[in-house]
Amino acid sequence: MNKAPNGSPELAPSRTLAALHAEDVREHAAVPPVDTPDYRALRERDRARRAQAESALDLLRERGGASADDLFHAAWLFNHGDHPGDARRAHELAREAAERGFLPARWLAAASYDRWCMYEGRPQKYGTQFVPDGARHRLWDVDPTTTDAERAAWDVPPLAEQLRRAEELTRTEPQPPMDNAPAWLKAAISRWENSG
Repeated sequence: MNKAPNGSPELAPSRTLAALHAEDVREHAAVPPVDTPDYRALRERDRARRAQAESALDLLRERGGASADDLFHAAWLFNHGDHPGDARRAHELAREAAERGFLPARWLAAASYDRWCMYEGRPQKYGTQFVPDGARHRLWDVDPTTTDAERAAWDVPPLAEQLRRAEELTRTEPQPPMDNAPAWLKAAISRWENSG
């Protein structure tokens, strides 16, 4: 018998997704420092939750389809992925949930799209992704053609507010070690250093 996130016998797929989402939100409320055993353990649990979410979505497809809530819960889990494909999956799920009228999915659709762009080294569209660069926290490069009205349509704050948030993160959050930064971030740091 499969076990659900809380160790009880397998829950219905929708309840499994809701429980996985709640577990993820709880754990990500206090993320351990990068490059620590606790952080690596969290990332492993994130991977396990994504695998469980994919299984739950498969079951829901077999039973007639996932609800907008189900799609949002799964999107949330995939948004904590490590690769462009995870972020793309999160975006597609969140966008579908938003199109079905689940309003909290709008921000997630924008954020996961931005993360997908960031993981591929492209400018983000909405301005939801922040990264450390070894000296400060910065807003990942943003497509200058995106307007604040477009951001508002997806529940994203105005660009000026996001830039202020980056400054606040620089004041309040320590810089993680950059030795083990992902390749996409190392490439961006090199580009930023060479351009300014």
